[in-house]
Amino acid sequence: MKKISSLFFLLLSPLYLIAGDQVPVLDVGNTSFILIATALVMSMTPIGLAFFYGGMTQSKNILNTIGMSVSAYVITSLIWIFIGYTLAFGTDINGIIGFDDLLLLNINIKDIWTTGNIPTLLFVAFQMTFACITVALISGSVIDRLKFSSWMLFVPLWIIFVYTPIAHWVWGGGFLSKEGVLDFAGGTVVHINAGVAGLILAILLGKRKDFNKQNTNPSSIVLTMLGTGMLWFGWFGFNAGSQLGADGIAANAFLVTNTAAAAGSIGWIFVEYSLFKKFTLLGFASGIVAGLVAITPAAGFVSNSSALIIGFIAGVISFYGATYLKKLLKYDDSLDVFGIHGISGIFGAIATGIFADPTINELGKGLLFGNYEQVLIQIKSVCVTILYTAIMTFIIFKIVSFITNGARIDKEIETIGLDEVVHSEKGFNF
Repeated sequence: MKKISSLFFLLLSPLYLIAGDQVPVLDVGNTSFILIATALVMSMTPIGLAFFYGGMTQSKNILNTIGMSVSAYVITSLIWIFIGYTLAFGTDINGIIGFDDLLLLNINIKDIWTTGNIPTLLFVAFQMTFACITVALISGSVIDRLKFSSWMLFVPLWIIFVYTPIAHWVWGGGFLSKEGVLDFAGGTVVHINAGVAGLILAILLGKRKDFNKQNTNPSSIVLTMLGTGMLWFGWFGFNAGSQLGADGIAANAFLVTNTAAAAGSIGWIFVEYSLFKKFTLLGFASGIVAGLVAITPAAGFVSNSSALIIGFIAGVISFYGATYLKKLLKYDDSLDVFGIHGISGIFGAIATGIFADPTINELGKGLLFGNYEQVLIQIKSVCVTILYTAIMTFIIFKIVSFITNGARIDKEIETIGLDEVVHSEKGFNF
């Protein structure tokens, strides 16, 4: 009976690869899990982020704002296939970049990625969704005033020259990875990266002409709350899926993600109510995202109690980053990309080095468990990312601005709105 069962399993095995004496066999459970996680992360950009940002912009620019998220997903999907994946995860070259015959995804459909025993093409798709949302996040800093043509050119250049090198350094076997940096799901690669890039673009473009005036009120907090819910939902795939397997660490990442999001929301509205005696839904939404951002690098390394602390602190500091820091430094980060993603990302990366618990994941041991060096490694990764992203984003912006004869729309278009002039459409027909 056992021989018959073994033969039956072999005949029905959907995918296997013979490599020398090893026979990596597809893990159906892990593959199913990552397929779902990939779909969840995919939904975060053209749906979750699009609604989240779209609801916060002016009604005359809502379609343009949504279009920036959608176009970022479309363009990055193609760039990732052509060259992005091999630069991020190809054979390491001096710890700086990857490159090999994976160009144009020259991958056998039967290749199985060793971690989790999932198909390589599934890992490609999963990582693609991370690249898509990273560049889309940047758009929140420059809505209402960036040429759409400039954005369409900025996206592929930024993915190739900024995102892929940093992804390789941290996740693809680059120098930060070799030094032992901890970034479970993208605190450094995604959020610090996007937050700093957004800040640089906001400064270079300058303030909106009606900045801080009454008519810049959000078009629909309802859409923003819908987007927040979609982002929260998709984030479970973002964080839990980064384990690349359906196991205890993935379950831990799932739970602490939810805890940090809730704590972040409480942290934000605690400060907001203390100062203004109001509970705003935008405050709830912003705190949720701040908590999600901060727990992202730590999700597979920290306990639920640590997540509570990380999330709450992220909500508090992001509130001040999105309000008082912006006023102090006098820059116009339209939707507070740096204030939320940049600041919470920096805090989350460092907090990972403090709270990483080896009883949860043996790969991570932080300051509270006797490894002070991990904090230093985390700080180094933060500094390297900030410096590289800032310099390269500045260079790319200047190139794009030259090619498109200035990256900023003129004052007349800014007054009329980008939806009508650029897209010949309206988000709301009253």
